[in-house]
Amino acid sequence: MMTRIVQLFPLWAIICSVTAYLFPTLFSAFKGSIIPLLMLIMLTMGLTLTTKDFLRVLDNKKAICVSVLLQFTVMPSVAYLIATTMSLETDLLIGMILVGTVAGGTASNVLCYLAKGDVALSISMTAISTLLGVFLTPLLTTLMIGQVVDIQFSDMLTSLLKIVLLPVAVGVTFNTLLAKPLAHSVIKTTPILPLLSMLSIVFIIAVIVALNQPKLESIGLVMLVAVILHNTTGLLLGYFIPKRLGFDEKVCRTMAFEVGMQNSGLAVALAMKFFTPAAAVAGTLFSIWHNVSGSILAGIWRRSATSSSGNNKA
Repeated sequence: MMTRIVQLFPLWAIICSVTAYLFPTLFSAFKGSIIPLLMLIMLTMGLTLTTKDFLRVLDNKKAICVSVLLQFTVMPSVAYLIATTMSLETDLLIGMILVGTVAGGTASNVLCYLAKGDVALSISMTAISTLLGVFLTPLLTTLMIGQVVDIQFSDMLTSLLKIVLLPVAVGVTFNTLLAKPLAHSVIKTTPILPLLSMLSIVFIIAVIVALNQPKLESIGLVMLVAVILHNTTGLLLGYFIPKRLGFDEKVCRTMAFEVGMQNSGLAVALAMKFFTPAAAVAGTLFSIWHNVSGSILAGIWRRSATSSSGNNKA
């Protein structure tokens, strides 16, 4: 039941977005809950990881190096090109850059599983990009929009250490040291984590929509086009570049999700903390759209993998 609810994430996100747009006062008062909720999401991610997930990097050095390189070059540069080509105003450009410079999203792990990709590799890639993103996100953001707005690199780094590294570290430590002694409780609790994470991000989306309700009428369609182009380019390059480099189909599918799916919730939190609610629109739309596009792609790949398996058996 809980799995089914989580799989319908895009639907809940759309329903809550429409509700927040029609009744903004229901959600706008919860602006201060965005960062605590994101820390909760990062904690749930940490609770699904152990130190082995980070050590697994040693077994997949080439794939993870390529994935991280694509993650922090393709997505930031594509975001910048789209934003400047479409002549987006400053707040919207900032939002696009933030989406492009954050690490990969945890939703990629679930979609990788559905698409018959390499789940273990996906988890390792997300874990490594999340840790590197603590330092690379403020660095890349400063380099790319530091000419446009004043950004304090040290402030953003400190926030990322608190919002990302601390809760992930707590989760990983708990899962590594206490998983066996508390195995029964962990087994009963683990299925709740994706649901908790989904509810948190859906609520964050609703708050951002409510705060930007007056502006969405004029910028919503333009930003949606920009977000779709960004996500689609990431998925395509994340698949075809590894393909050209000789990786097998399973790894290519995994990299496509890792590159194309972003931690848009973090982009929203950073936009709200350091910039304006308008800068959070890109992350909000990305949160909805990349789950829709990712789910469609995962379904197509899952069917192709199943049919291939059936043909091989025949």
